[in-house]
Amino acid sequence: GAVDGDQLMLDYVWRIIMGLGVVPGLVALYFRLTIPETPRYTLDVEKNTQRAAADVHKTLGHKVADESVERVCVADKPTWTEFYHYFKHWRNLRVLVGTTVTWFALDVAFYGINLNSSIILQAIGFAGKGSPYKVLLKTAAGNIILNLLGTMPGYWVTVFTIDKLGRRTIQFIGFTVLLILFCILGFGYHKILDKSVAGFVVLFTLAQFFQNFGPNTTTFIIPAEAFPTRFRSTCHGISAACGKVGAVVAQLGVFQLKDRGGKNAFIPQLIQIFALFMLVGLVFTWFVPETKGKSLEELSEGENARE
Repeated sequence: GAVDGDQLMLDYVWRIIMGLGVVPGLVALYFRLTIPETPRYTLDVEKNTQRAAADVHKTLGHKVADESVERVCVADKPTWTEFYHYFKHWRNLRVLVGTTVTWFALDVAFYGINLNSSIILQAIGFAGKGSPYKVLLKTAAGNIILNLLGTMPGYWVTVFTIDKLGRRTIQFIGFTVLLILFCILGFGYHKILDKSVAGFVVLFTLAQFFQNFGPNTTTFIIPAEAFPTRFRSTCHGISAACGKVGAVVAQLGVFQLKDRGGKNAFIPQLIQIFALFMLVGLVFTWFVPETKGKSLEELSEGENARE
């Protein structure tokens, strides 16, 4: 084809792919700018009773009298002093520790592997040899396989089971299976590849599945439910920020260490390190509560009772 005949055409392919990536981003931005704020936040934090009543009517079609909303809106706006007094108690702080550490541990492995899956596919020989176009084409095919057979099914299984199994249970399952898979892939790296590259890809795909039917979904959901409304967005932001720190650590670690001892020679040890972080996530999952079957009001009432 034209691309295979002129390698400079790859530059245009890259630019087109990057440009097309703007489209879903713009669609998401539109909905983010037009979606109303949650009435819970509008009531408890902004103290805007009229807007809360209007948002409920717009979203659910239920007209709410301002007077009934005002009776709910009685607390003052949250302050950092109040935040400190709430989290100075270990029973409250342990939840925040649990959500931050589990998200950090997950993202070290998640971004360490997913942002570098092409490197791993090339390292195990899946991408093969040939022109840059053919190598990139086969690497792209490998990533499509990982996503279609691992990532996407993992998300959908979570969607259909999360209210039955529970967030905490799915997180336990995910971290446990990932710990086992990363130990197998890390310690048996060369033995598996010597026998079957396809077998390695199958195990690698299973890891993608249990990342998403597991902590990559639940570490985002639990912080959005486990804290009182007054601190929920702040605690979710802190937890997410710790996750992004894990992503940075992963990227720096992978690029600094992967060629230690030779080109891609340190990848087995990196997978073993990811297994260690899965163990950390598994341990700290004990710190987070199960929020299955509870409304945000029920969760907030329980948290307020523990202040």
